[in-house]
This record gives sequence, C-alpha cells and structure tokens, in this order.
Amino acid sequence: MPTIAPYGSWKSPITADLIARGAVRLMQVVLDGEDIYWLESRPAEGGRYVIVKRSPDGTVSDVTPAPFYARTTVHEYGGGDFAVSQGVVYFSNFKDQRLYVQKPGAAPKPITPERAFRYADAVIDSPRKRLICVREDHTIAGREPVNTIVSVRLDGDPDGGTVLVSGNDFYASPRLSPDGSRLAWLTWNHPNMPWDGTELWVAEIAQDGSLKNAQKIAGGPAESVFQPEWSPDGHSVLFISDRTGWWNLYRWRDGHIEALTDLEAEFGQPQWVFGMSTYAFVSEREIVCAYTQRGIWQFARLDTVTKRLEPIETPYTEISYVRATSGSVVFRGGSPTEMLSIVRLDLKTQRYEVLRRSSDLALDAGYISPAQPIEFPTEGGRTAHAFFYPPKNKDFQAPPGEKPPLLVFSHGGPTSATTSTLKLEIQFWTSRGFAVVDVNYGGSTGYGRAYRERLRGQWGVVDVDDCVNAAKYLAQQGLVDGERVAIRGGSAGGYTTLCALTFRKFFKAGASYFGVSDLEALDRDTHKFESRYNRSLIGPYPEGRDLYRARSPIHFAERISCPMIFFQGLEDRVVPPSQSEMMVEALRKNKIPVAYIAFEGEQHGFRTAENIKRSLEAELYFYSKVFGFAIADPVEPVPIENL
Repeated sequence: MPTIAPYGSWKSPITADLIARGAVRLMQVVLDGEDIYWLESRPAEGGRYVIVKRSPDGTVSDVTPAPFYARTTVHEYGGGDFAVSQGVVYFSNFKDQRLYVQKPGAAPKPITPERAFRYADAVIDSPRKRLICVREDHTIAGREPVNTIVSVRLDGDPDGGTVLVSGNDFYASPRLSPDGSRLAWLTWNHPNMPWDGTELWVAEIAQDGSLKNAQKIAGGPAESVFQPEWSPDGHSVLFISDRTGWWNLYRWRDGHIEALTDLEAEFGQPQWVFGMSTYAFVSEREIVCAYTQRGIWQFARLDTVTKRLEPIETPYTEISYVRATSGSVVFRGGSPTEMLSIVRLDLKTQRYEVLRRSSDLALDAGYISPAQPIEFPTEGGRTAHAFFYPPKNKDFQAPPGEKPPLLVFSHGGPTSATTSTLKLEIQFWTSRGFAVVDVNYGGSTGYGRAYRERLRGQWGVVDVDDCVNAAKYLAQQGLVDGERVAIRGGSAGGYTTLCALTFRKFFKAGASYFGVSDLEALDRDTHKFESRYNRSLIGPYPEGRDLYRARSPIHFAERISCPMIFFQGLEDRVVPPSQSEMMVEALRKNKIPVAYIAFEGEQHGFRTAENIKRSLEAELYFYSKVFGFAIADPVEPVPIENL
C-alpha cells in the first residue's frame, strides 16, 4: 500500500545525483553509404562533443579521439559541426575552430590556418576537392564578424577559404545539386532572425568553381524558408516556407513554385543551430517528413507527384535530424516515456531500432508522470499551450483533500518550444509530489507564425500572462493548490520568471537561474546573431530606451513581494552576477525572504555535476521552507534571509 505523505515530501529514486551525472546529448545525424554517424556531448568527458560511427554490422565506435571536440561556434550556438564522404570525416574543432580532416585509421589533421575563422554547415564537393560551408570571420577586432559562404580545399587551404557568396549579414544551408552543377543556400539580414525572414537563392557553378547567374527563388523579409534540399534528379529544390502562416513543404522547378503540403502544421523549426533536418528523400518521388501539431511531432511519407501524405505510426512525439536512404530513416526521437535516442526505422518492415539512447537508465513507470498537452484561455480571448505533469510516485499518495503545489516552467529562447519528451529534471519534481506545467507561451514555435509573433514587441508581457494563466487554469480545474504556485526558469526563461514576480502579484515563490534582469545590458553585450533580436521582442533601441527600462526587472526589484532564490555563475558574461546581486539586495532591503547561491567558475548555464546537484537540492529545500513541508532526503541547508 502507498504511504500517505504530504505532497513535496515523497521519497524518489530520481535524485539530484542522477540528474547531475547527466544524459548524453545527441545531435547531428549524417549518413555515409551504410554507415551512420551522429554527434554526442558527454557529461563524463566535460561535455566533449564526439563524432560516433555505427557500421552496418552494428559496431559502434568513436571517430574523434580526445582531446578533439567536434563543435563549431558560428552564431555562437553552432550546429552543422561535421561532414562525411566515403569514410573521411571533416569537422570543426571547438578549441581552435579550425577545420580538420580525419581519414580512417589516421589522426585528425588541420586543413585551415590558425586564424580567427569559424566554419559550419559544410557540404563536400568531391569532384572539385573542396568543402563548401559557412564561414564567420572574426579577424578584425572591434568589428562585427563577417559571414560568407566559402570553399575550402580538402588537401589544406592556407588562406582559410575562397569566398563564393558575400554581402549579407548571415548565410546557412549551402546545398550542392547531385551533379555538382548548382548551389542553393539561405541568407538573411539584420534585424531579422531566421524565423522572421530568409531568402532562398540558387546559382550555377562556373568552371573555375565560382558562382554565376545567382537568383532568388523564394523568401523575403516576412517569409521564413527552412532546409533547402535538391531532389535526387537535381531538377528541383524542395524547401519549407511559412508563407501561409505555417511551415509547409514546397518545390521549386523550372522557375515555378508549388506547394506539396497545406496543413495547419509546422514542418520547420527555428534555426537556432545549423544542420537541422525534418525531412529527407527516400526515392526520386518520395520523402519522409516530420511535422508538429499542437506541440506533438508526427511522421509521414509524402509522394511528391500525387502530394499524398501518408502517416507513419510511431511511438515518438519529438522527431528531428531526419536522414534517409532508400530503405530506412534515421532520426532523433523522444516520447513522454523515453528520453531522446538515435533511432532507425526500416521502411519495409516498419520496425524501429534504437541505435543510441541518451541514457540507459531504466526507470520504473510508477515514478514517471507522462506529459499531458493542455490548452488554456489567456489574455485577449486567445488560447495558449502547455504540457501538464501531475505528481506521480507509486510508493506515495497525499492525505485526503490536499492539492499539490505547482511549479511553472518557463522555457528559454524565447523563440523556442518545450516538448513532451521525458525529462528527468521535471520528473525530479513530480516524483516528489509537485505538479509541473511546462508552458509554450505565445512566441513559442510549433503553433504557426501568428502564435510565434504574439511575442513581437511583447516580451515580458505575453509570456508572463501565459505563465500566470496556465497556473490559474490548473487551479480552477482543481488540479493544483492555487496558494502554492512557484515559477522557475533560466536565461530568457529566467527573464520571464523575474518579470512575473516583479510586475504581477500571483506567484508565491520563484527561482531564477542566471535570469536576464537588464534588457539594455543584454542588448549591449550580446553577439552578432542575436544583436538585433530585441528589436522584434521589445522595440527599437536606443530610441525605445524607456521601454527597455520599463520591461527590465532590475529597475523595479522593490516590487517583488514573494520569496525568491537566485542561482548564478560568477563567470557569466551574458548575465553578469551584478544583475542577480542587485535583485537580491533589493529583496534583502525590503525584508522579503531571499536566497542567493553563486558558483565559482560557472558561466551561462551550469556544467559541473556538483553545482547541478546543489542547485536542484537547494531549490527543493527552499520550497520546503516556503510552502511548509518536510523533504524526504537530507540535503545541505540553504541560508534564507528574512524567513
């Protein structure tokens, strides 16, 4: 029989230690003949990014030896870190950002010079013995980096590449036609982010390898184009566009564009990183594609001639990095009961095979609370979206009549989305008796362009309203205790958290993980890729400086009237410690319960296992004191002032 104990006090096998050890992070998938490659980041190796190869016989081996670290920092967020052809791997090395070649059985060898260049999203132009990729030039100090598309000689390029396309602020997705005669690519300019507006261009490749007769074939400042791909016959370019308000599939052929799908669904994603893929050709006329509706991803086959879309049954609700051959599809997939994995689908037998799990941890389903998609009313008569996780632990039940405390999760980005995939960080709370709502507030992706643009000029308003209204909805449904509701988030999610606690009087507690509190400082200090991001999220600057100040919690910290805990890395250059410390001082002065935990050596996001463990346990301890319950396991106490 389950033990009766108050919510929050349940003992759980999902410990902070377990989470701190971390799961392997799985990324970019590349197919080379029958070999399958992917990228994984390993907590046990300090987060090192390793290229892994799976051979047809099932043998799995590391490609990049230590200390090599296959990660580019173009746009700071990277992606598109490596390319493979006939067993030869080309990758960007994190430490020096040089391109390296690694032949089977040989050590990696640099092919670009020791200069302030960064490279990403490469394709291999074998006949011309070169790579074509995006290059970010940081060689001139004090100037914004210059982004171009370049060619790099495979046998070593002492110049660091030859510029093929230049003149715009950003480039992505250079893609060669199958016969190597043409190149397609994406480009965009400030102040747009790639989900605001991009252009798709195509050019012929001249005999000397340069480009000629370039023409724009799709896109513009208010149309986001994603993932161009040549058809196997090279006669057409497929791409994803949100010209209808939803990211759907299109084909450009003989100078004309036709829609291949017309769904209120998203086949595309926000291009925070390079190398993203949601569809792939399996034959001349058939592709496999993934799309999301109401936050849940689905798989389908698309006949590009008849335009018939045929669903593929799948246990996965999050699908990305889709690659295919004639007989199988490889992708990264996750579900409410499974963490992300690299998966292969045999198209003939319809059987799924997990090639690599992000974690081999086997958890009893009795401790897992699967995501439940919910829709709830919000400001202006609109509807917003979230995933709800009720408390669940097979060993415990609450006393009769007690309702669980609620934690509201606010995701980062803010142009991003949370998914329904199993996350141990959420299960840490639900298995202890908390309810969690993970909010896809207005501005999140996966619900169409109009939903994404709700945040335009309204960051710190719409996201906050939606987090408040998600909690109110659950309280009204009788699912949670409306008097024990806390909000938490990191970085941009930390900004939403701080705004909610500063400008609203609803939440009873909050946790800020390196949260943005000063929008002007963020605008001054950020990198090129995001340097105009706030123009769409807030408004023009400096002419709109008053609005930036009005939306910055740091100037109104005295308004916070509920207990707060702050977590901060002392080496954080994105959100300097001073931002958190000023907020803490204001609460201290106003006699509001406050705790502050700072970590030496940590930057924007915690990477050290002991600090990840400490922050989770400290947050749990904090809520136990604020909401009045005993916790099951002994943890190091947290000094809470004014409590």
